[in-house]
Amino acid sequence: MVCSLSLLVSGCGLEQWVHNGFKVGPNYEEPPVVIIAENWIDADTSGLLPSPPAHPEWWASLNDPILNQLIQSANEQNLSLREAGWRVLQARARRDITAGNLFPQTQQGFGEFDRILESRSVALPAPLRSFDQWSNGFNLSWELDVWGRFRRSIESADADLEASVDDYDAILISLIAEVATAYVEYRTFELRLEYAQKNVEIQEQSLRLTQEKADAGKTGFASVHMSKSSLETTRAGIPSLQIGMRQASNQLCTLLGVETQNLTEFLGKADIPAPPSSIAVGIPLDLLRRRPDIRASERAIASQSEQIGIAISDLYPHFSINGEIALESERFSDLFSSASSAGSLSPAFRWNLLNYGRIINNVELQGFGLEELIAGYQNTVLTANQEVEDALVAYLKNQERVKSLKSATEETAEALRLLTISFNEGDISFTGVFLLQGQLTARQDEYASAQGDVITSLINLYKALGGGWEIREQNFVPQSELRMDAGQEVLPLPPFPAAEIMPAP
Repeated sequence: MVCSLSLLVSGCGLEQWVHNGFKVGPNYEEPPVVIIAENWIDADTSGLLPSPPAHPEWWASLNDPILNQLIQSANEQNLSLREAGWRVLQARARRDITAGNLFPQTQQGFGEFDRILESRSVALPAPLRSFDQWSNGFNLSWELDVWGRFRRSIESADADLEASVDDYDAILISLIAEVATAYVEYRTFELRLEYAQKNVEIQEQSLRLTQEKADAGKTGFASVHMSKSSLETTRAGIPSLQIGMRQASNQLCTLLGVETQNLTEFLGKADIPAPPSSIAVGIPLDLLRRRPDIRASERAIASQSEQIGIAISDLYPHFSINGEIALESERFSDLFSSASSAGSLSPAFRWNLLNYGRIINNVELQGFGLEELIAGYQNTVLTANQEVEDALVAYLKNQERVKSLKSATEETAEALRLLTISFNEGDISFTGVFLLQGQLTARQDEYASAQGDVITSLINLYKALGGGWEIREQNFVPQSELRMDAGQEVLPLPPFPAAEIMPAP
């Protein structure tokens, strides 16, 4: 027999079979990693630390107790996370089912009663036309794992189980980022709404002033129309801000796993969280152990690698032992006597002859699947590296943008104050005031949005770095702690300690 892939040449010989621990096929090797930079492009920027984060709860650095509570609640209640937890349990059950194949695959107890009537229309009819047959016993069939097919299946299932935990971690990271982002959006809309409402008050005062001056004949009525236009334009922006604020609240409800409700009272009023003075970003190679999606991709490769050996095992004969122990008797009263004992032992083998074309093509199929997963793994690493760089440059540049917008807003506000004084004293027309009122409204709104963008880009940075999944150990509780509430069973979280499944790297 000839193996058609170079990958299989080393896996087909008996020498390699012994070297691999009496398993045909190649043993798993970690996939090659694409070349990534030794450090981030902006690593020399002040405030970026080359060490990995010391604590998984990166959101605690924002010093916002409401955000901390939201993330904790989502961690405990989010339904998508619980779905992922159940998938972990399914993977563990599948692994345990696979492990059972190491033992006799068929183990059956049986019992039977037959009332037999013989035909007399035969050449040599039986002396007794009818009789009873009682029997019971136990049989088994055990295919021996000579070529490692069952052991490799267990190793493949182990990798699938670990990948399911990594998928859980990836969902947890995304959940934390989504909660934090929705919360920051809510605070950003809240600040933008506050600016808009203050500008409405200012512009209402301007409208009263221009109306008084026009009524007194000190100015024309054009200033009144200009003032009213500015006021109504600002008012028109308020509903869209209220919509955004409510939708951010609604999104938080879904992420928390509760019915959609008004969270205004719970959230209260607060500022947009301020960024920390420094951030621990580590180095690009840290992503390989911190990002769950990268680990899950690597575990998928490990699982597929074992499938090659499983496919190769079909090239060889399969050996099994079949046995049966029984008691058989015509009369029930004699069934349990020593004379009724019967049994058999049947060593056997089966060999898929003349099927090598299909078997070898299946081996090639599994090998091609492995190469596909390796390419996907390398692409995941590159994408993760890009996501960090994208978030990092956005965070740094948004901070610069906030500083400039803060200065521009302050200068516009001061210019408007001076022009308003001049208009009140009758030195200038209302045109300058009108223009600056519109500019101030736009500058303040942009400034508030930029403050939110800083924190949102910081959240994206922490997400890209793979931070936060370590808290999953809080999500696993024993079944005994599940309780009944108002007659309904609380949705259970995965009832096993996470450390048993996937220790933190």
